[in-house]
Amino acid sequence: MSEHAHGHVIDLDAITPDMRDSVGGKAAGLAEVLRAGENVPPGFCVTTGAHRSRKIPEEAVAAAYERLGGGTVAVRSSATAEDLIEASFAGQQDTYLDVQGTDALLRAIQRCWDSLWTERAVAYRRNFGIPDDSVSMAVVVQRMLQPRTAGVLFTADPVTGTRDTTVVDAVRGPGTGVVDGSAHPDHYVRGTDGHVTGPDDGCLTPAEVESLHEAGQRLQAAQHGPRDIEWALDTGGTRWILQSRAVTTLFPLPPRSEETRVYLEGGHMQGMLRPFTPMGMSVLRSAADNWVASTGLGTSSAGAKALVIDIGGRFYLDVTRLVRTPWVRGTLPRAMELYGPRTMRAFERLLSDPRFTPLPASSALTTATRAALRCLPLAAGVLRSAVSSFVDPEGTRKHLFRLGAEMSAETDRGPEEPDRAAALLDRSEKLQHRALDTVTGMLGPVYAGLVAARLPRAVLAGIAEEGEVEAVLRGMPYNITTEMDLDLWRVSRRATDHIDLFLGHDPEELAARHHQGDLPDIGLDGFLERYGRRAAAEIDVGVPRWEEDPTPVFALLANYLRVTRPDDSPGRRFERAARDAERTRADLVARARRRSPWRATVADFLFDRARKLCGLREYPKFVWLHAIAETRRELLCVGIDLAERGLLERAEDIMFLDLAEADRAVAGEDPRATVARRRAEYRRELRRRHVPPLLLSDGTDLEAALPAPDPGDGTLVGVPAAPGTATGRVRVIRDPLGASLEPGDVLVAPTTDPGWTPLFMTASALVVETGSTVAHGPTVAREYGMPAVISLRGATESLREGQTVTVDGYAGTVRVEDASGAG
Repeated sequence: MSEHAHGHVIDLDAITPDMRDSVGGKAAGLAEVLRAGENVPPGFCVTTGAHRSRKIPEEAVAAAYERLGGGTVAVRSSATAEDLIEASFAGQQDTYLDVQGTDALLRAIQRCWDSLWTERAVAYRRNFGIPDDSVSMAVVVQRMLQPRTAGVLFTADPVTGTRDTTVVDAVRGPGTGVVDGSAHPDHYVRGTDGHVTGPDDGCLTPAEVESLHEAGQRLQAAQHGPRDIEWALDTGGTRWILQSRAVTTLFPLPPRSEETRVYLEGGHMQGMLRPFTPMGMSVLRSAADNWVASTGLGTSSAGAKALVIDIGGRFYLDVTRLVRTPWVRGTLPRAMELYGPRTMRAFERLLSDPRFTPLPASSALTTATRAALRCLPLAAGVLRSAVSSFVDPEGTRKHLFRLGAEMSAETDRGPEEPDRAAALLDRSEKLQHRALDTVTGMLGPVYAGLVAARLPRAVLAGIAEEGEVEAVLRGMPYNITTEMDLDLWRVSRRATDHIDLFLGHDPEELAARHHQGDLPDIGLDGFLERYGRRAAAEIDVGVPRWEEDPTPVFALLANYLRVTRPDDSPGRRFERAARDAERTRADLVARARRRSPWRATVADFLFDRARKLCGLREYPKFVWLHAIAETRRELLCVGIDLAERGLLERAEDIMFLDLAEADRAVAGEDPRATVARRRAEYRRELRRRHVPPLLLSDGTDLEAALPAPDPGDGTLVGVPAAPGTATGRVRVIRDPLGASLEPGDVLVAPTTDPGWTPLFMTASALVVETGSTVAHGPTVAREYGMPAVISLRGATESLREGQTVTVDGYAGTVRVEDASGAG
């Protein structure tokens, strides 16, 4: 039976796999269910061809309706963009139930067509980057059931992400109350061991839950992934499938593993929650591989593969061995306090999981001994450098700056064989290896500074009050990111003579005019010469640098130009923070001297070394950025070569390959299909708002599996990261590109890296969903004297634009003062 035979009407059981463009996502999914052997209510589809013709084939519809036996039917949309892997379109187009009679059926079809253009459907498509003119509407018409029980099942837990758990919600009668959220369904969970939890007096028996689970597993296998399935049981007990679509919200699975493993997300330590481009991840893993081998931490690529795991474009660390090491595991929850209270609680629960019992002491000792011996040369070098830093901090600082200058000079020389793509690829890898070797040589002073900053807490116990030690770390000198922000402030002062120009045009337009040389000289060229290698998500080689696209810099300049009060200028704020830090330091040392002269002497020495060394924390990464920017330039040269040979559409497409795939493309393999698939996956992951910080290999998000926290009294609790308190208006920003803040706003963000920190100049406080107290954002916040709270999960959702909040950087809390704001 063909579409043509019935004038754009086709029975569901006649739909073949190649008809998706004609029948839409819902009808195609139902046809797959039929081919898998499940029961589907009989029906037919009015195809997209009819929709494009703008005329309902009334005679064909009437004939198909008559073949169904007339009576009541359900009329559902089936758009070509519906029930996709990346977007379910659940509830975005209309459904009409209990439709009876030909005239009513024709009206319902027209309404389904019209629902393609409702405000919610258009907004949903645009959110997923689906062009309006690419979508057509088919309509599914099916015989209505009179179910005894109906509902929804997921073949993976939609909240925790656990893949081998089936979740079923059921109500008596039609399942519409489950789908639209108006009912309180019976909730059943079928676990890995086959055990079913749910109400004893509910509307399903354990055998019926098991039957639904088995059907779900069959459909999951047939339709290639976890499914969201609408089902019904009629009065005779027959199971019917009403819809089967992909579960679109699950975080991607880790690599396959025979045993259950634990992965800790490491990107947020670098302010990197967005996905890496495939090339960015490949370059990172290649560099890590070489670093592991060169430092003696591993003897093969397996060392790096265990160090950096690519899951959903984010880099995770496999911490399974740590969780199972007897003398380490008990310290992990406390160590995870840096990642936030929920991560700490997740680790606590993990230790009681029988899958992660401690390894035998002898086996763990042997492994630990081998690891310690491998680490000994690296540790000894770092220790020598750290001790030297304590002895001569000024000489250490000059040595680090000399290493940075050498790396900058090497990257500025460019490749020796610029015309050979294979040579460029080889050089880009070697450049990353040398850069990480250089950065490794800088670790001693960085660790020395961190130790010097933390030890005074113990030395001054009982003397220093809460937050006082941290206050000494404000206004820290020698921080390259702080210097960058202050340099940009100085550029903005030169721009005040042209304030109408820089505030009156979009940053994108200003960036274009800058490249054309059509802007007044405000010193921006010099700024970009020094800092143009930076960007948001800057450790990803696939992300454009500021020197390529200065749009974010012009957005930041506009922020600075809105600062009119002299006391709000970043230079004065930084100077105030430094003066307050020295005043607090002198006061603490004086109080300590009255109690214990030796404690005062030790504390003063540590404070001195902290202030001379801690600011260097940002410098190794800044040096690495020279190599990242040069690697990007070389890869783009390879991309240009491939585009000229017709193997890529554009040079930038090379960032959606990995290094090995780029090698094969240089040899002549066509990578365009891979690029298209990877680009779609990358865009999908860019939209993801939540990245599990702690993930099991079965897909379980361990934080999501924790019991819900108490709602409290309107106070949100995170981790204190920079002391002080501030009250201001919430400004939620998810991407620094083009973002603006008014002076005094509270910046609420998913994460931050140095590409965000110029926004700190106008913010009164910082709240982020991720991070560590030693990460870039909190470090710079402390230096500006700006309170910061980190690891406050869901902050960008629970805090609304325009609300007034008080941020307490001492306690790690955010209190809502005024609940109004844009909802």
